[in-house]
Amino acid sequence: MEQSSKSDLHGVLVIDKPRGPTSMSMVNLIRRKAKKAKTGHAGTLDPLATGVLVLGIGKMTKRLAEMMGTDKRYTTVINLSAVTDGHDAEGERVPIDIKKIPTEDDVIQAVQSFRGEIEQVPPSLSAVKVDGRRAYAIARKGGEVAMKSRKVMVHDIQVVSFSWPLVTIDIACAKGFYVRSLARDLGEVLGTGGYCTIIHRTAVGPFLIDNAIRLEQLPEWLTQEDLISQEEVDQLLA
Repeated sequence: MEQSSKSDLHGVLVIDKPRGPTSMSMVNLIRRKAKKAKTGHAGTLDPLATGVLVLGIGKMTKRLAEMMGTDKRYTTVINLSAVTDGHDAEGERVPIDIKKIPTEDDVIQAVQSFRGEIEQVPPSLSAVKVDGRRAYAIARKGGEVAMKSRKVMVHDIQVVSFSWPLVTIDIACAKGFYVRSLARDLGEVLGTGGYCTIIHRTAVGPFLIDNAIRLEQLPEWLTQEDLISQEEVDQLLA
């Protein structure tokens, strides 16, 4: 039975979100475990995506925008043999007729072209607002979504491994970068398909996957000792 006493919890919780749940379902789960304390997240992870989800609880919800503005790190596996409407494995897979299978050197060279400040068009199935509505809400009802290009920063990008048709890439980027758009754009550069089969966020600013808590490790009720305190967050963000 859920505890009814008002929560006095304030802090940050970093969880390792599994594949499947939405970020808001994780917020609702933690809110229940925090005795209905105000809870929010510092940056959405798609249901397909896994990894670092930073949650602010109590007074620390006021710091979410600050944490959301930090740099991110991802590892993604991209399948170059096909495309999907959402540029990830949740969409219908459409094979591409590829004239020439790229070599590892071709892939490495193409991936390096995404380093630095680049123009990127967000996926139509994204949370970007178009005329006051979420793009995904328009697209899923069959509407046309005209997504505008925007500048994003890629601090570092490396090919971890390549074995056709899969390439694993590590990305360090600023706020606003879409990994699914990278899959689409990489395919266009190579003359192949491109969609993400795995998206794994390994860092949000100083909050790292190695320190994230898996859902099965969460206690029934959170205590202050389970959270990163405001003072610790200040030190991490300094």
